[in-house]
Amino acid sequence: MNLLTQIRSLFEPALTALAPDRAKVPDLLAAIKPASNADHGDYQANCAMALAKTLNRPKEAQQVAKEIIAALPANDVLEAPTVAGPGFINLRLKPDFLAKAIAGIATDAKLGVSLAVKSKRFVIDYSSPNVAKPLHVGHLRSTIIGDALTRVLRFLGHTVIADNHLGDWGTQFGILLYGYRTFLNKEAYKKNPVRELARLYVLIRNLTTTVDILSRGFTHHRDEAAFQTNAVAELTRVYINGLKRASDPDDYDDEGGAKGPPAPNPVANACREETAKLHTGDAENLKLWHEFMPPCMEEIHKVYRKLEILPFDHEHGESFYQPMLTDVVESIQAAGVSEEGEGGSLIIRFGPENVSLIRKRDGAFTYTTTDLATVKYRAETFKPDVALYVVDFRQGQHFANVFEGARRWGYTSMALEHVKFGSVLGKDGKPLKTREGGATELMQLLERAVELGGSLFELIHWKRSAQGHDVPNWDEFAEEEKTNIASAIGIGAVKYADLSQNRTTDYTFDFAKMLATNGNTATYMQYAYARCRAIFRKGEVNESRFRTNPPALITSHAAERALVLQLLRFPEAVEAAAADYSPHLITSYLWDLAKSYSVFFENCPVLKAETPELKDSRLLLVDLVSRVIKQALDLLGIRVVERM
Repeated sequence: MNLLTQIRSLFEPALTALAPDRAKVPDLLAAIKPASNADHGDYQANCAMALAKTLNRPKEAQQVAKEIIAALPANDVLEAPTVAGPGFINLRLKPDFLAKAIAGIATDAKLGVSLAVKSKRFVIDYSSPNVAKPLHVGHLRSTIIGDALTRVLRFLGHTVIADNHLGDWGTQFGILLYGYRTFLNKEAYKKNPVRELARLYVLIRNLTTTVDILSRGFTHHRDEAAFQTNAVAELTRVYINGLKRASDPDDYDDEGGAKGPPAPNPVANACREETAKLHTGDAENLKLWHEFMPPCMEEIHKVYRKLEILPFDHEHGESFYQPMLTDVVESIQAAGVSEEGEGGSLIIRFGPENVSLIRKRDGAFTYTTTDLATVKYRAETFKPDVALYVVDFRQGQHFANVFEGARRWGYTSMALEHVKFGSVLGKDGKPLKTREGGATELMQLLERAVELGGSLFELIHWKRSAQGHDVPNWDEFAEEEKTNIASAIGIGAVKYADLSQNRTTDYTFDFAKMLATNGNTATYMQYAYARCRAIFRKGEVNESRFRTNPPALITSHAAERALVLQLLRFPEAVEAAAADYSPHLITSYLWDLAKSYSVFFENCPVLKAETPELKDSRLLLVDLVSRVIKQALDLLGIRVVERM
């Protein structure tokens, strides 16, 4: 039961009858929103002014508002609406309606959230790490946001296919193969293959850059006389100048490397050769690829388990689509979508300066080719209504081209949407890095979060104990429960901090803010839940009767009524989050709910209520607060704890 939808449905026939253009009715309905000031009512219809303009009666908005009210059908939802200001219609819900609605969500396992009127079939592409190296902080947002959207859409009754598009076939494996053959530490590989492969990857990438600077500088900018006199000194000069970037912009590019035609880079060439051998079916390289994959995948899944995300339905990597690429390119050619590029390459042109390469001059395929093969496979195999790509904003142009290319190719049966997001920043305002300059490994970050979560739990416990609160003896907590609570707090803090941001913006990663016990944080929501459950434990009250045969609602205090309204708005938040693919709308709702509950808690005694009937009514609200918090956090992939 979505309150906002219900109210708009009352206004729809009235607006349809009055509006000269029915196409404008949805916009008029969108102007009906929760009131920003509770003194003005529960909801506010701000559509009369716009309707007055379309009726050529701009100075009669108040009268138009009265005509809208007069056209409303008889109902048991709203008190008599009132008009204020230039034509605002203030709406207040009837007490009997609120009581009935609260009883309805109390006995509903979904707390008033209805299944979608028309269920859809979704494919969600998220996380998508490169298999050859450990997950880093750059994978955090895609994984968390994609998991939350999967949970929200399934909760609304949609079918969701979670597909992890793995990078398991590209240049990174050529780098690993070359590193394995050239610089492998056998003992380290035997002890921890993923760690050794990660070391090799970084080593070869750095070596490639070093050789490139040296090669380009030596070829185009060396001092021949100095080189003949002291070759080592001259090579050092060339390298340092390339690394630091010389002051003369004519000699060095924006990356600090020496300008000039590309010079031979034996390391990069060797990596490309290893990649080419893998792609053409070289037995030894395929054997090593199969050897690398299981430990790499286990390391990735270990992070997913730590992050507490749902299992993927499919994990199709680039290697899965590799056998399809020749046929894909031939099909694209046959459809007249592509054209020949330089040197016999094949491109799709989207504009004078915007083309996508789908086959290189040497016959190799590209990421665009693989992504188009993925669209084809998903459309034909899963037959979804919508495919969501949860990928950062920097890939915007790439996916715009892929989606347009797929449309031209004839794949129009499913909507393709790029659910873009911003970056995770350090306190310096730059993308979060380690001290060594590389991207922070996700497992290290999560382990630190759990460690801090445990410390915070212990601090809260002893602080509340010192303040005289009724808290369990520390020795009552088994080590397993302490570990579970630490994980729930730490992992929850990381996920909530991400999901509470509008996904399109950057945010700063700050453990101190994430783990704050006040404000819009997971810790605060988990604490609010635990406080609710503590009331039932202290009063030795069994909550089951409030979920099967709820007592009558009594709203004797303004804080009770405000809390009731927030509880009933849960479906609005869930549906809005799904419609806009924006989990932060759920965290915003939780923050409003938590604030309403805090005011209620301070002003409305529960166990010491004046009458048994009022006590039961308030216990009903406390139970609903705990259930809504738990359900909302679950939609975000965050656990609650019973004691905190």
